[in-house]
Amino acid sequence: MISLEGDATAQAQEPQAIDVTELILQDILAGRLPPGTWLKQIDLERRYNCTRPEVRRALDRLVQKRLVEHIPNRGYHVHEQDGRRAQEVSDIRVILEVAVSDRIIANASEADIANLRVLALRFDDLVLNGTMLELYEANLAFHRHLLALAGNQELVELITEIRQRTSSAPVSQWRTRARIEQSGREHQQMVDAIEKRDTDGLMELTRRHILQG
Repeated sequence: MISLEGDATAQAQEPQAIDVTELILQDILAGRLPPGTWLKQIDLERRYNCTRPEVRRALDRLVQKRLVEHIPNRGYHVHEQDGRRAQEVSDIRVILEVAVSDRIIANASEADIANLRVLALRFDDLVLNGTMLELYEANLAFHRHLLALAGNQELVELITEIRQRTSSAPVSQWRTRARIEQSGREHQQMVDAIEKRDTDGLMELTRRHILQG
């Protein structure tokens, strides 16, 4: 079960049980490593009772997820969210993704809907049994498949690029178990709307999901 609380030092006594990446991520989400914190590698080695290569690999993975920033010659820092930019990116996503709701519904076959349902259930299962990084990947897989149904690969690539302009979302907003579970319910509701051919419902669910309302 995913926990957003707990002592990272105690967790680190079993380094093989939990990946160092996950330990750092949990501390970021729990506020123990606030935005802007300098992630000095020797301090992380001691904090999580691990090796320097393990710390470096973990930091590089978090850089890829846009939760940590690497500044050449200065090191690694917890990403500091630009609230204005994040809001503008969300607004752009709403405009683009809501606009193709009718295409998604028109193109979705029974097999596509079944695949979406599997991906949504995969996310729900990881809420109970997975790590935050696994949830991140499962969330991306669901949304990639959903957007691909619009039949426009350029749109999928454009939205992927736009998302990379801010810190990782929605992972950076998944600070509570309730918020994660709500995301899972919204995935299921979006699949339900597609199955019912409810364009207006899908449009509203998409807007709400992106804005994390």
